[in-house]
Amino acid sequence: MNAGVFSTLLDPAILFFILGLFAAAVRSNLEIPAQISKFLSLYLLMAIGLKGGMALSVSGIQPQILLGLGIALLMAFLVPAYTYPLLRLRTDGYNAAAVAATYGSVSAVTFIAAGQFLNNQGVEFGGYMAVALVLMESPAIIMAVALAAHARGQANLQSGAVPGAAGDKVSMKSVLHEAFTDGGHLLLLGSLVVGTVVGVKGYEVMKPFTGDIFKGLLAFFLLEMGLLVARRLREMKGIDPFFVGFAFVVPMVNALITIGLAHWAGLSDGDTLMLAVLAASASYIVVPAVVRAAIPEANPGIYFSMSLAMTFPFNVIIGIPLYYQLVVYL
Repeated sequence: MNAGVFSTLLDPAILFFILGLFAAAVRSNLEIPAQISKFLSLYLLMAIGLKGGMALSVSGIQPQILLGLGIALLMAFLVPAYTYPLLRLRTDGYNAAAVAATYGSVSAVTFIAAGQFLNNQGVEFGGYMAVALVLMESPAIIMAVALAAHARGQANLQSGAVPGAAGDKVSMKSVLHEAFTDGGHLLLLGSLVVGTVVGVKGYEVMKPFTGDIFKGLLAFFLLEMGLLVARRLREMKGIDPFFVGFAFVVPMVNALITIGLAHWAGLSDGDTLMLAVLAASASYIVVPAVVRAAIPEANPGIYFSMSLAMTFPFNVIIGIPLYYQLVVYL
């Protein structure tokens, strides 16, 4: 890897993430109040939504954009579909469905970190990537409910219970309603629409808030993420090594598949990296919250810990520059 890629470790936001890891590791009393953390999360979603909408208003809907969004949707369905049978080799259907859905979805913070990485490299990417971020949430949730229903059906057959008995089914309508009305998801989607409507002029008005201070607030948010990750790591003693390997290997496989598809579609290096990062990331906010209600039989200590404590830091520190090298040299 070249020096420019190694420079990602000297990015202030990434260094604050590492500082959070260190502070929690030495059991410092450093903490970010929950309400401030929530504000930072919502701020980041609003900022990327506005910027993506503005860029989309300039570029319009082009064939390349439709190809990119098609790849995003394909990966959102493909990842749960191929990882579920793999996970079933080692765990029950409920946990397999929960983990598969978590990895079929995306991490907005990893997406933001990838955008900052590309900015540091001087590489542009399309604003429609924010649309891809929104699109990739729901298919994973649909797959989670479908896979969980399959697992319940199998359990009923083995136990002799009557299929369709009370408590066996989870309302797809209620699950999708919860997913689409989740505060963060709705704010991102709404900001994307606002950015598209107001265009460049409207974005310039908001830029002092959503652009000029973005990097500083991202660094503060990643400090909080570092604290959360390190504390979650301490709770993971005894986790099955299979899940540890899954959390590191599957994201790289997903990134490779996506890079191949993006190269075939003729997408730019910036768009290819952003799609690869989306496919390689795992949700630790929206999907785990929905899965907890839709698949109560699954253990949150598995799917939540894998996405937050292992895949997220791997992608932010190592994965993003690694995927970029693959994009450039493959």
